[in-house]
Amino acid sequence: MPAKISLTVTQGKLQGRQFIFDSRTTCILGRNVDCNPKLPDDEDHRTISRYHCLLDINPPAIRIRDFGSRNGTYVNSKKIGQRQAEQTPEEGAKLQFAEHDLQDGDEIKLGNTIFKISIESDPQEINISNFISNFFPSTVYIDDNSEQLTQPLNFLNKIKGLLKLADSGDNNLIAIRGYQIVKLLGKGGFGEVYLAKHNQSGKFVALKVMLPSVAAAGEQAYQMFLRETENTKALRHPNVVELIDYGYSENIFFFTMEYCKGGNVFDLVRQQDKPLSIDLALAIILQILDGLEYTHNAQIPYVKLDGGGFGRGRGLVHRDLKPNNIFLDWVDVDKKFVAKVGDYGLSKAFDIAGLSGQTMSGAKAGTPFFMPRQQVLNFKYTQPDVDIWATAACLYYMLTENLPRNFTGADAFLTVLQNDPVPIKARNASIPQPLAEVIDLALVEKPEIYFKTAIEFKQALLSVL
Repeated sequence: MPAKISLTVTQGKLQGRQFIFDSRTTCILGRNVDCNPKLPDDEDHRTISRYHCLLDINPPAIRIRDFGSRNGTYVNSKKIGQRQAEQTPEEGAKLQFAEHDLQDGDEIKLGNTIFKISIESDPQEINISNFISNFFPSTVYIDDNSEQLTQPLNFLNKIKGLLKLADSGDNNLIAIRGYQIVKLLGKGGFGEVYLAKHNQSGKFVALKVMLPSVAAAGEQAYQMFLRETENTKALRHPNVVELIDYGYSENIFFFTMEYCKGGNVFDLVRQQDKPLSIDLALAIILQILDGLEYTHNAQIPYVKLDGGGFGRGRGLVHRDLKPNNIFLDWVDVDKKFVAKVGDYGLSKAFDIAGLSGQTMSGAKAGTPFFMPRQQVLNFKYTQPDVDIWATAACLYYMLTENLPRNFTGADAFLTVLQNDPVPIKARNASIPQPLAEVIDLALVEKPEIYFKTAIEFKQALLSVL
C-alpha cells in the first residue's frame, strides 16, 4: 500500500473535513480562492492570511513553511513564522522562514482552525533493488585513481565503475557499453550530466545520471518514473533532444541522450552578456514551439501511472521548460542551428514520482522562475499550457536578460502567486509594440493561461513579424 498523508480538521468551522494526499505534491493553505485546502473567506477566518503557509508533501514525508502570515502558523502550539505587526503583507512576503518536518499526530493551527496530521505507510513496501534485482547488476567497481572531475565523487566514480562493468560484457549495461567520460557538462539538484564518447564510433552523447534522494522508494515510484522514461524515449522530432537509452544500477538512473554542440540558451545569454537579437530569439522559440506541438500531440503508447502528462495517445507535457533546457545544435553542412527541447520532463517526473525527496521547497529546490502560478498551486498540474507559458517566459528572458517577475528579496513561491509578470517593454523599450503585446498576452495566467497550445502561440508570433 503506497504511503498516504491525511489532514483532518479537528477544530474550526470545517471540523470533520479531511484532505488526503497519496503522491508528491505541494499545496497552499489560506483564504484565497485558489488555495487547497481553502479556508473560508469570512469573519471567522480573518486571522488567516490569503496565502498563509506552504505544505510540501512527499508521502510519507511532509514539511511546512509559513509565508510571512499576519498571525503566524503554529505546529503543536509552537509558532513557526509570523511577520511583525507593523509589516505589510508585501514586506512579510520577503521574509524567509525555516521549514519544519511534520510527524504523524502533529497539529497545524491557523487562526481557530486546527489540522491533525495522519501518516500511513507500509513498512513492507518493495524496494527497487528487490523488484528488478534479476535484471540489473548488484555490484560496481570503483576506480580510486580516476581523474577528479567533480566533487563529491560518488556520481563520477560510480558511473565510471558502471562503464567498466559494461565493457566487461554485462548485457544489462549495454546502454552505456563502449563509452568513456570526456568532461562534466553540468549538475543539478538530482544529478550530473557528462559528455561521453563512444570508443569505436567516436560518437558523442550526453550521459545523465540521477540519484534518488530517498533511501527506500517503493516499487510504484520507480515504475512510475521508468514508465515516464519510456514515454520520453518514444519521442522523435528534430526539435526535441533524443533520449537514446537508459538503465538503472547501484541506485543510480543513467541516460544516454543526444549531445547538442551549441550548449543551452541560458549559457548563450550569459556569455553574450546582453539580450539576444529579436531575430535570433524568435528563431529559437519558433523551433521550440514546433517541438512542443509535436510532443503535446504525440501518439505515446504508454499509459501514465500518475499525474505526469496525459493518458494513452494524448502526448506529453514537459513541465520544467527553462533556458537551461533549450539546447542548440549546429548543422555543419549549412552552418545553421537547430533548437531542441531537452530533459523532456525527466526531472519533473523524477520529483513527482517521489524520488527526489523534499525538493520543491527545500534546499535543493529550483526556484520557480519560469513556472506559472498554476504549477505552484498544484505541483502536478500538467496541461500543455504550462509549457506555453514557460516558453513565453524563456523568450522574455532572451530579449531582456530578466525574469518575467520581480523575485528580489521575496519568497519565490509566494512571489509567483502574488506578483504578475512585468510588461516586457518595461524591461526592454526597444521591443516593437506588436511583439511586446503578444509576449505579455502569453504570460497572462489569471484566471487561466491565455495561449493553450503551441500552435496558437506560434501563429500569434508569426502574425507580428
